[in-house]
Amino acid sequence: MLYRLKKEVSRSVKGAVVLSALGLSALYALPASAAPTISLLETGSTLLYPLFNLWVPVYTKMNPGVQITTQGTGSGTGIAEAISGVAQIGASDAYMSDAQIKQHPNILNIPLAISIQMINYNVPGLNNVHLKLSGPVLAGIYSGKITNWDDAAIAKLNPGVKLPKHKIIPVHRTDGSGDTFIFTTYLSDTTPEWSKNIGYSTTVSWPAVPGGIGAEGNPGMVQALKTTPYGIAYIGISWKKPVEEAHLGMAMLENRAGRFVLPTVANAKVAAGEMVSKTPADERISLVYAPGANSYPIINYEYAIVSKTQPNAAVAASLRKFLSWALDPKGGNAPHFIDAVNFVPLPDSAVKLSRKQIAEIK
Repeated sequence: MLYRLKKEVSRSVKGAVVLSALGLSALYALPASAAPTISLLETGSTLLYPLFNLWVPVYTKMNPGVQITTQGTGSGTGIAEAISGVAQIGASDAYMSDAQIKQHPNILNIPLAISIQMINYNVPGLNNVHLKLSGPVLAGIYSGKITNWDDAAIAKLNPGVKLPKHKIIPVHRTDGSGDTFIFTTYLSDTTPEWSKNIGYSTTVSWPAVPGGIGAEGNPGMVQALKTTPYGIAYIGISWKKPVEEAHLGMAMLENRAGRFVLPTVANAKVAAGEMVSKTPADERISLVYAPGANSYPIINYEYAIVSKTQPNAAVAASLRKFLSWALDPKGGNAPHFIDAVNFVPLPDSAVKLSRKQIAEIK
């Protein structure tokens, strides 16, 4: 009797093992569509926004278990929402300050590509001319000390150009903006008075200039300039096509070597070549006002601001995978993506540093 009972128990245990194995097999055999979807939110830089909107449809088609929402809200919001945990990716043209990092040591600043900033204007009759402008002249315009297009300081840079005797209308960003950060960095690097009195940041206390206009995001800057004759604005290079469609002018800027250069990818690559090797391990560095005869003076890394600590392992893994793909020259840094927004692909040395940072996401 006892022998028969042991035999029945043995059969029951074996049956349970078999059923358990069948259950596991069925679980792993579920179709991919039944897998839980990981949702990631990207928000921030309107300069990076067009690139993310090229990336996301391609990436999510290859990875149907991941849903990525993109928002162009300005770099200041991107940084803030990455810090608060509202967003998994805060897109920014600006790196976090030492004070911010000290307060939030868990946040990474991960370069994904290199961008360029244009200086554009809407001067009737001159939008087909590449006016020459410098940091001190732009600082003078945005501080209200240079008020007319035919001012002697502008005329000196543009001999032979018939400049109109008309008030200049400077257009600036009203939202927290990485574009403002790199523009005011250029003004600070070239103009001691601006550096002392106003400085650089994603938001600054803009001097009160009669007629000056504020706008939100790069789309707002393009629209404001388009509808404002005699206006001037700083606009990210990923919005070059709308600028060209609006027939706005594009300035040649004075670089550190004293030469005037256009915001071309070739000139940005020269500037990047001078600065990328100086990038520290945490990759927080300004690439603005680089040395070099042909260096365009306003370029910078485009950052993913990301917390090292994510809500769970699945989110962390999805985030690492997406950011790694974004850096891949056969993925997000492929020419057909980067060229479409007039960016410079991330150089190999910076890619290595970015990958090390991505590995810290848990």
